[in-house]
Formats: sequence, C-alpha cells, structure tokens
Amino acid sequence: MNGKGPEGTGGSSALPASPLEWKFSQVFGERTAGEEVQEVDIISAIEFNKSGDHLATGDRGGRVVLFERTDVRNHGNRRELERQDYPISRHPEFRYKTEFQSHEPEFDYLKSLEIEEKINKIRWCQTSNSALFLLSTNDKTIKYWKVQEKKVKRIATLNMDTSETGGPSLRLPVVVTGQETNLVARCRRVYAHAHDYHINSVSNNSDGETFISADDLRINLWNLEISNQSFNIVDVKPANMEDLTEVITCAEFHPHHCNMLAYSSSKGSIRLIDLRQSALCDNHSKLFEEHEAPGSRSFFTEIIASISDIKFAKDGRHILSRDYMTLKLWDLNMDSGPVATFQVHEYLRPKLCDLYENDSIFDKFECCLSGDGLRVATGSYSNLFRIFGCTPANTEATTLEASKNPMRRQVPNPTRPARALSSLTRAVRRSSETPGVDANGNSYDFTTKLLHLAWHPSENSIACAAANSLYMYYA
Repeated sequence: MNGKGPEGTGGSSALPASPLEWKFSQVFGERTAGEEVQEVDIISAIEFNKSGDHLATGDRGGRVVLFERTDVRNHGNRRELERQDYPISRHPEFRYKTEFQSHEPEFDYLKSLEIEEKINKIRWCQTSNSALFLLSTNDKTIKYWKVQEKKVKRIATLNMDTSETGGPSLRLPVVVTGQETNLVARCRRVYAHAHDYHINSVSNNSDGETFISADDLRINLWNLEISNQSFNIVDVKPANMEDLTEVITCAEFHPHHCNMLAYSSSKGSIRLIDLRQSALCDNHSKLFEEHEAPGSRSFFTEIIASISDIKFAKDGRHILSRDYMTLKLWDLNMDSGPVATFQVHEYLRPKLCDLYENDSIFDKFECCLSGDGLRVATGSYSNLFRIFGCTPANTEATTLEASKNPMRRQVPNPTRPARALSSLTRAVRRSSETPGVDANGNSYDFTTKLLHLAWHPSENSIACAAANSLYMYYA
C-alpha cells in the first residue's frame, strides 16, 4: 500500500486492528472434480441488498437467483444478540429462495446483431410490503422486477352429485383450504432502446425514485415508474468518432447525495458530477486521476490503467476503484491522488505480453468495501481474491482461494506496515520469474478468474463467484 491510509473511513480506531480470520461458510452450485461447466451457468453478477438479508446472482444464461438469510430469522437480530453477550456460534447462513428468467437472447435485425441474455448487473431497489424489487440488465435492456409471496388456495372438497338421474350436474367447491405460498417474480417495467452501446452499469439513486444506466459513451437518468423515456445526462461521444480517446467503464450514484454521481473511464480517471449544475453534465465538478511517473509508459500502460469497477464507501466520502493491476482508494476531498494503493497481482507484470495475447488483460475485475470502511477486497486469477486493510491502524493483506479451504494459498502477510510493501513486491518479482508460478510457488491459471464479489453491508461476510459456484466466507 502506498501513501497514507484514509483517516476514519467509517470510524477506525487508533489501535492496530488484528487481521481477520476468514472461514468457509457455504457453497452453492459446487461442481465435482472434472465436471464441465456450461457457459450459461457461469455467474456474471452478485449483489447483497441493503439489509444484507438477501443476495442475488445473475448468470450468463439470463437467470437471476435469489438467496435468503436464515440464521438471523431463527435467532433474532445479530447485533442485538452481540449487545446482550449472547453466544453466537452460527455463521451467516443463506438458503436458495427462488430464481427466474430475467433476459432471453435477442436478435437486432436492424444492426444484424445478436444480443446476449447474460446479466451484466443487478441492483436492489427499496422494498415495500415485504415484496422485493430489483433491477437487472443485459447489454441493451434493463428490467425492473418485483418478487412477492402469493398465497394459493387449494380446493379440499367438491359437492358430489348423489342423484341417480344420470343427467348433467354442476360440481362446485364447498371447502377451500390449504393456503400454499408461492414466490412469484413479475416484471414491472422494461427500459429498452436507450443505449447504442453495451450497458456496463446500473445504479440506484438514494431518492428511491430514479436510477442511472451507463454504456461506453453515455449515461442516462431514468425514473423507475417511467420506462419509455430517459434523460441523457452525460455524453462523451465526439463529433468525429476518430477523435474518441476514452470510454465510460462504470458509473455509480453517491450513497447519500441524490444529486451526485461518479463515473470512471478507460484512461484511469474518475469524474464526480453534480446534477444541479446543468441538465447535460459535460463538465465534472472533480477529477480524480493519478499521473504516471516519467519514463514509465509502455505499450500496456493505457490498457492496464482502464478502471473496471468503482464503488462508493458507505460513508460517501471515499471511492474505491479497480484497474487491472491495482485497487485504489480515493478521498472525495483530495483529488491530487489516491490515499491508498494496493497491488493485487504484481507478479503478473512481467507476463503482460502473455496476458495481452490471450485477452486476459481485458478482464474486468470488480471490487468492494466492508460496511465499516476498514477493508477492501477484489479478485484475481486461480480463483483467488485479496482483502486489504485500508487504515493506518489496519494494514493486513490476505489472499484467499474460492474453495472450501480458503487459506490453502495464503500469502504470508508482511510484518512491516503495508505502507512499505516494497519488500513484498521484490519477493514477488523474484519468484514470478518462474513461468506460471506465483509468489507462493503455486501455478497460476488464467482460465479460472474471480471477477465478481460482494461484501455484506454490515458484517464481515463476502460472497464471490468462481465459474458457476457461489462461495461465501465470514470472519
């Protein structure tokens, strides 16, 4: 980690925080050794809802699967129990709730273009009357779903015709019992035909009424209740497409201020915009970018600088960004550079040419922050993911594997504060000279990659996707 860690990213204490001990919690869709994974079953999106009691995943086959927390329901509120010194032996436990087909493959006859059913993003909306609401999107179309329990009445007894006339008789239900409860997913709105390029982001506004969708060149603002019109609030398309130098890679609303949002670009910059300034936000209110050291440019510099994901911290003061090699934490009050930088897989730097050849260099890794803002996480290859402490008092760096034994490939933590990670980086560089071997002597595998993960909003619990399997861990 370079630079100073953020002060009070959610109320950090001055005392050094002890590293968390991460344990395996659950796995859904685990495959047996040698079992081939179908392309349509690969998970492409993960999202906890605001309370953390529900989790949604989307896959390349256009399905959305919902999971529901069960340990809280059985044992009351976890925080209440902690306050009462009630022994909590159970770990966070989820169960499969329901699934539905959100998107189908389409064909755009005007452009002779196949539109995949793959779910790019899922975002939870505000709940009401115990119904769940969420947005899901593929490359072109966003859908607004309502998932609700419906009671279905069953006929227990019919009136029996006892006459012996043999003539036609009317059989009517006399007793109706047994109320079965079914979960029904209903599409409330379809927001279509507003993007010429692939949708990469959907983000809800804190006002509960609007949301944004972003593609390579534009960001549109929608009202949840109006599906036939949207407002174009950001347009980076040049008059001549030959002048295009960067594209939008991700966009996210501020968690508290409904007039603010941030979007990242393929050049590694983040722009903060204020919707109050003008209807079309051509000008940003703040620009966050890190200037490269002189003489450090290479053919790959611009490719690996592209930001694949940004997330606001819960406090609304910090933004976490992920580019190909690093995680960066930015303070909204300091646009001179990131307050912390974390090297995710520095040992791959000598392999950038190979990564370019096999297209891995264009992989889009997501990132997430803990609810208290003390830790950040992101994925890597060989189904590994990394967790970093991001305050001066917490400089842990943990590597876990998406398996039932997450500590199997543990990277030893540096004994010195992570502010001076140069010693670890040097060790990594030496060992990476062996082709296909990481810092621990493990062979790395570019075909298994952990792109999608989510942190529970209020607990140290992480859900991550390895191909078609959903792994869950807690500390």
